[in-house]
Order: sequence, then C-alpha cells, then structure tokens
Amino acid sequence: MRDPHDVILAPVVTEKTTEQMETGNVYTFVVAQDANKIEIGQAVERIWDVQVRDVRTMRYAGKARRSVMARLTRNFSRGRRPSFKKAVVELAEGDHIEFYEVG
Repeated sequence: MRDPHDVILAPVVTEKTTEQMETGNVYTFVVAQDANKIEIGQAVERIWDVQVRDVRTMRYAGKARRSVMARLTRNFSRGRRPSFKKAVVELAEGDHIEFYEVG
C-alpha cells in the first residue's frame, strides 16, 4: 500500500465544503489521479484516525488558458491548467477532522 500522504494531496476549503463539514460531516480532498475509492478511504482513516462511511470521486479536466500578454501578440500559445481528481469523504457519526488549529 502507498503512503497515505501520496494519496491525499490537499484539502479543498471553500464556502460550500466548509458548510458541508459543519452540517453533514463531509470532507473534500484533492487526491492522486490514479487513487481508487478504497485507497482514499484507507488513507483518510490512517492519517486522521477516523472511520470513513462513504467515498465519492470526480475527475476534472484542465481548462485551456491564455497567457496574460496573449492579446498583444499575433501568434500566442495556449496553455492548460492541470487536470485533477477530487474525493468527497463522508465520516461516521461522531468523527471529526481538524484542518487548522483555532487559537
């Protein structure tokens, strides 16, 4: 089995995910592209010592983007934002993950 920190790359902290954390005990993470639901659930359980009830995953394709000075040049090259995979993890009743210390 891989190191759990290679599976879970970063938490997603937005207004929507913060509200889901508070009301539904649901946490969202950016995960490795090749990670499956079983690996993601085991990684969350090993890192934070919680019980995972459900894991949902979704893939996002990278969007095309232009450089800042592209409109000033005739032949501009387009780039792409990186693709990523996101996992929504539901924890068992009573479990909680603390992302940042309140102090």
